[in-house]
Amino acid sequence: MRTEIEWKFVLGGTCLYGDEARARVVQDLRWSVTPVTWAQANFESPTGDPYSPLTGLTQKEALELSARLGARLPTSVEWEWMSGGDERRLFPWGNDEWDSRKANLRPSLLGTVTRVGSFPDGATPEGIQDVAGNVWEWTSSLVPHGGAIIRGGSYNSHVTYAQTRFLNAAPRELSSKGIGFRLAKKP
Repeated sequence: MRTEIEWKFVLGGTCLYGDEARARVVQDLRWSVTPVTWAQANFESPTGDPYSPLTGLTQKEALELSARLGARLPTSVEWEWMSGGDERRLFPWGNDEWDSRKANLRPSLLGTVTRVGSFPDGATPEGIQDVAGNVWEWTSSLVPHGGAIIRGGSYNSHVTYAQTRFLNAAPRELSSKGIGFRLAKKP
């Protein structure tokens, strides 16, 4: 496993965002291949696995750490573009239904966060992993009343929550073992 952050390029385009398919322009971006791990942030993991996703940060803390790592949190639109592409895939891996080789979601009964990269069959065509399941991912997009959009579902989520157009929100001050974050930056 690597302790440095690995990046993949995703060509920008016009994202038909959400169920209403609202056209939004997305720039070319580099994406962290996985959610940020404890090792990549140089933090000690409470579980003893430095290669599991770094969780337990508020959205503000994730924003600050992203900047220290030389990147930023993606917007919800950017995240949807990265996960679904211009073909608007239902899941990051395509339109095939979920199975236990593709993502850590509640039907698998694993019941906890797993090491990043454990589900290579669930990667996007560009090779971005763990987009669905394992941990929700903070975005920089805000909602009314102090919340931020989270995407991707977690180990405790139903398959529906892992769909590329599904979005959820959480209070920005929430710190949870089910929420991590992924990095984006200009190429």
